Amino acid sequence: MIELPNMSTNLSRLWLAGFVLVVASLFGRADAGDRSADEYIEMAREGMQVGEYLAAATNFRKAAEASDSVDIAQQATRIAFGFGFDDEARKAAERWLKLDRDSEQALLYVARLQLRDGRDRAARRNFKRLLKLDDGPAEQRLLSLVQVLADEEPGPAYEIMKYLAKPYGDSAYANYAVAVMAMSAEDMQEARDRAALAVELDPDWLKAKLLYARALLLNGSAEEAIDYTARIIGDDPDPDPDARLELALMMMSLDRNDDALSQVNQVILEQPGRADALRLMAIINFRQQNLDAAKADFEDLLATRRYTNDALYYLARIADFRGEVDAAIRFYAAVNGGGNAVISQRRAAALLAFERDDPDQAVELLDRFTADSPGYAIDMVLAKGQLLTSVERYEDALVYYDRYVEFRPDAEGGMLGRAELLLRMDRLDDSISQYRAAVEKFPESATSLNALGYTLADRTDQYVEAEKLIRKALEYQPDNPAIIDSMGWVLYRLGKNEEALVELEKAYAGFPDPEVAAHIVEVLHALGRQEEALERLVKAEERDPENSLLENVRERLFPDAE
Repeated sequence: MIELPNMSTNLSRLWLAGFVLVVASLFGRADAGDRSADEYIEMAREGMQVGEYLAAATNFRKAAEASDSVDIAQQATRIAFGFGFDDEARKAAERWLKLDRDSEQALLYVARLQLRDGRDRAARRNFKRLLKLDDGPAEQRLLSLVQVLADEEPGPAYEIMKYLAKPYGDSAYANYAVAVMAMSAEDMQEARDRAALAVELDPDWLKAKLLYARALLLNGSAEEAIDYTARIIGDDPDPDPDARLELALMMMSLDRNDDALSQVNQVILEQPGRADALRLMAIINFRQQNLDAAKADFEDLLATRRYTNDALYYLARIADFRGEVDAAIRFYAAVNGGGNAVISQRRAAALLAFERDDPDQAVELLDRFTADSPGYAIDMVLAKGQLLTSVERYEDALVYYDRYVEFRPDAEGGMLGRAELLLRMDRLDDSISQYRAAVEKFPESATSLNALGYTLADRTDQYVEAEKLIRKALEYQPDNPAIIDSMGWVLYRLGKNEEALVELEKAYAGFPDPEVAAHIVEVLHALGRQEEALERLVKAEERDPENSLLENVRERLFPDAE
């Protein structure tokens, strides 16, 4: 069975919404007589209008290189960085820094992009320069870098922070910063130790204490974390509301939602207008399926003009759950930022395509969102490809997948999604070539190995290679039901039916999917156990009465059975 990875992205969102206006304002501002910069800016504008975002970023970078304008270099950097075109962004940032040696922003972009590019030594040098640009204590500036590094790959970012903090071992700020990055990199013991040291160095610093409590929680000591935080509150005659909210979050992690709600209510009682407490109360009510209360809470939150996207997202989910399709579409479509923006727009489009039977309007919705929020433009390219695939408009979908793979050549999900689309289009050779490219780029990915292996087993006679690929995938993820199903299927193809049935039954126990059920029916039939095969087919049909795979098995194997 082919199992696609999670397609969500974790890109840093910077300002892009005013791109066209910025281009217009910069047009004609290149050095006198330097028409090439103007031409590149015009080409960038045209590229944006037709969705050629990489070409637009490249042309804007070329405009920066052809001009001595700091503004053009700055905007070229931000545009490329916001779209996630790191190579173009690095070149533009280096140009910006060359034109303005004292620019802290340019230096920060260069350092981040060097870190992404694996240029660790250069990145360390430039991050170290950033710490010394102010007259204030360098160890305090580490705290501001935490928010920056939190958007980078956890491992390299953690190593950079440890390097930067090394000279400040007796600083609570430095140890706090390392603890945060250690958590991000899932080095929980180091996070706990560093947070404890920060508390020891500054016993009155509440943030350090709360970080230590969070480290305890993530280290598997949930009750200890709750007791520790409760003591912080109990020992203070006027406890900080932040401590109560942190305690509430910890209680929620143990499904102690009533206790969490009690802490939140206390905060709201003391500070009625506190939006973060109202947000948490609304989420708790939502988790407990108190949908009327949650809806009222999120409407109140919306009125505060704080956490707007969170409120809209949950109001959309409530309407969706209740089958209020128009309201759900309206709320989902209004989520224009934050971690739920992409999933909200995709869900709004899906409701339009399937509940309202209007895929064209669904695509228009995604287009409008792209125009209003260009920082999500690449995500929307993928979303449109997936949507059009789901409504079987394969040729249109392939245009978007081709574009997405061009924009994100290192995105495994995009490569596998394109391969799956080509398979649906009966372009088997092209599909296999794409799967092979994914395995070559991600040789230790169980997902890519399994996808190629299963396709070879299911659609070709290259069973020996398929088995090798699937066995290698199992080395990385031995308990993955989709890969176990693939192993069962390739064993069936090799004529090892008894072994195949063992694997398929194991896969079905972990994941009772109709595709796995269809495979079991096939193998039972091949073993001559027709009565048992038909019985399993009927049970599977009862679970998924409209599944096309099961229909196909019935038509081929049991055409005359009732």
